[in-house]
Amino acid sequence: MTRNIVISGGGTGIGLATARAFAADGDRVLLLGRRAAVLEKAGVPGALTHAADLTEPDDVRGVARLVAQEFGTVDVLVNSAGGSGGLEPPADSDEPLDRVAHAWTVNFRLNTLTAALLTEALKERLAEPGGRVLFLSSIAAHRGSGSGAYAAAKAALHPYAHDLARQLGPRGITVNVVAPGYIEDTGFFGDAMTEERRRQLIAETSTGRAGRPGDVAATLHWLASPAAAHITSQVIQVNGGAERGH
Repeated sequence: MTRNIVISGGGTGIGLATARAFAADGDRVLLLGRRAAVLEKAGVPGALTHAADLTEPDDVRGVARLVAQEFGTVDVLVNSAGGSGGLEPPADSDEPLDRVAHAWTVNFRLNTLTAALLTEALKERLAEPGGRVLFLSSIAAHRGSGSGAYAAAKAALHPYAHDLARQLGPRGITVNVVAPGYIEDTGFFGDAMTEERRRQLIAETSTGRAGRPGDVAATLHWLASPAAAHITSQVIQVNGGAERGH
């Protein structure tokens, strides 16, 4: 049976790989992202695309209206939007505390607020029973990210997911988090990934390789399947053994 899938951050990387996995099943997919040109180039068969800034309530209300018009019911919501803030404008001050405030605010908006606003806007449209809400966290939520801001923003998704799981469980809806480790072929690191750093991250794994977007997409796809109907309020790590489960 064809399902309705909404994916934020769906134009690149893990979000795009996930969209392709669902589209291969014949599902109807809506790709959300800030950059219309990137979404248009995604090339997911049959997918709808809509450019929106999910940190802005007005834009999210627009997404909700579109979903009501085009889908009605949402079977799977994948919150994949996020990032470390490297693509955002820098702080307009060199004062240390101003820079800290900027970094933490940017990371919270990109990684936490996007997911919370979109989920709250669409949660009454989730299929019941059988609806799925999925969040993309990070290995950084367990071990830190250097600055702390990105890791903290991703970690904030975990208790939110647990609260949602309790709230939505009586409606037959599951809520889970997937926390990837180092994943190649995404725009996350920009130009900041050196070969030395890459080798170090791969050496931390038990599998001896970097993760791929498809590794995470396959996990999300499975969590959205009937086979995972009794799995909820979990944080599933996809990191090749670089970080042990908690």
